[in-house]
Order: sequence, then C-alpha cells, then structure tokens
Amino acid sequence: MPGVDFNRLRHEITMEHVLNLLGFEWTRRRGDQWYGYCPVHQSEPKHRTAFSVNVAKACYYCHQCRSCGDQFQLWAEANNTPLHPAAIDLCHRLGTEVPWVRRW
Repeated sequence: MPGVDFNRLRHEITMEHVLNLLGFEWTRRRGDQWYGYCPVHQSEPKHRTAFSVNVAKACYYCHQCRSCGDQFQLWAEANNTPLHPAAIDLCHRLGTEVPWVRRW
C-alpha cells in the first residue's frame, strides 16, 4: 500500500475538522487553547478540562489518559485504529482526496 503525504494533508485537514467529526464541545476556551472532555477516553464530568487542544498549532494533550499528538493521531486514538488507515478514513469522511506517496 502506498504511503500518505502527511505534510500535504496537514494543510488540508485541520484540528477543527477532526474535533467537529468527534463531536467535541469545549467547556473552557482561551484564544486558540480549548479545554473539554477527552474524546479518546470519554472523561468523566469531574475531569471536564482534562483535554487540552491548541487549534492553531494542531496539537492536543489529555492530562488524564496522557494521549497526545496532532489531528491525525487524535482521530486514530479516538477510533482505536493505526495512524495510516485512520488518515485514509479521515480523508474519506471529509471528502478529501488522499494524497498518496508512490515513491519513497
């Protein structure tokens, strides 16, 4: 199976696209930094700000389950799939063409 050009894909699929697909609703917001329930492990109400995401930098971190990464890692973790198939699935769900890399 050919590879996926993640550098190109990062410009096409934003963290906000992924958060919307996951149904993420922030409970607190400070500019580009959003806080809320973790979409990876479905945090409890007492941990309503355990999940922190910077939408401008496209990175997230959960202070409870320690999950972290970019928008593709978030989609992979939330759907319990490896990164490569998760990126392909994300492209299909958003109607984006998969940027294949045919040569290494």
